[in-house]
Amino acid sequence: MIPVNKPFLPPQQIYQSYLDGIWKREWLTNMGPLASDLELRLKEFLHVDHLLYVTNGTVALQMAIKALDLGGEIITTPFSFVATTSSIVWENCIPVFVDIESTSLNIDPEKIVAAITENTSAILATHVYGNPCDVDAIENIAKKHHLKVIYDAAHAFGVTYKGKSIFEFGDIATCSLHATKLYHSTEGGLLITKDPEILKKLASIRNFGISGFESFNQLGLNGKNSEFHAAMGLANLKYIEEISKRRQELSARYDDKLKNLKARRPIWKTDSENNASYYPIIFETEELMLKCKEHLQLNEIGTRRYFYPSLANSLPYLQPQQFEITDDISKRVLCLPLYYNLTNEEVDLICRLLLRIQNN
Repeated sequence: MIPVNKPFLPPQQIYQSYLDGIWKREWLTNMGPLASDLELRLKEFLHVDHLLYVTNGTVALQMAIKALDLGGEIITTPFSFVATTSSIVWENCIPVFVDIESTSLNIDPEKIVAAITENTSAILATHVYGNPCDVDAIENIAKKHHLKVIYDAAHAFGVTYKGKSIFEFGDIATCSLHATKLYHSTEGGLLITKDPEILKKLASIRNFGISGFESFNQLGLNGKNSEFHAAMGLANLKYIEEISKRRQELSARYDDKLKNLKARRPIWKTDSENNASYYPIIFETEELMLKCKEHLQLNEIGTRRYFYPSLANSLPYLQPQQFEITDDISKRVLCLPLYYNLTNEEVDLICRLLLRIQNN
């Protein structure tokens, strides 16, 4: 069986060395030394000024909305994982969907403007598959209309744009460190902001809003992460460059072998490099995509329709809406297997099977 994804695991002895320290200190959670060290090391690796390590990427989104005191309507994308929308609803705000660009698959800035009302408080955009949104256009829109900007950068670990971390854009950026991600800590998430005051607020929210042993300064939640998760993050950080290089090689191999497939790749943002978080392809037709998906499954090869269906017409707690490009793309897109231990031979097999079913 070739799964669509497989988490990277560091050598067991390296992880065990961190566990030995946990047993010695008997400090398991509540921002222990490993979690604190991971924050510092990630700040250095990502070249950002302020970063918080939290429970997961969904909690990070909820905390971002809370820290910015958002209410009313938040403009967002229907082409993303459900957490992008559910976090808005969870925080008692109203998601306002706008369609995506057919090229990048990111939210279309031109359509954002038309959706702004007197009740709009923010834009929550996803860097789909790690591909940077048009952050320049979104920043201009936000400034003109006095809106906050949150980026769901769940897939964008290590991505840069014009030489800067993609996490540097917007009021707050969030990232997921779930086991399926390019870089993971088993479960985990990141919050990044340039504003030290927002950072203080986020840090307080992460710890129940506690301001002292017997006092609270705001509404908070338990957004902390454990020493065991931080240990995995520290161990994996030693291998991130090796992981990234290998995934880039596999992606390039797919590109070469699938040149004649009746499918296209999303167009990556200029002045940015693909971090190979996923390998999505957009087939010419849904019929061909389904035939290929079924054929791969019969050969014990996993794929994922990421993202299908559109969030705008699939969530039971929202009124369904139709968006031409999102509805079309979501029916035709498929993510192929991509992970560190995937072999060249397995990629070649996947490509042969895809081309064979296309030509039958």
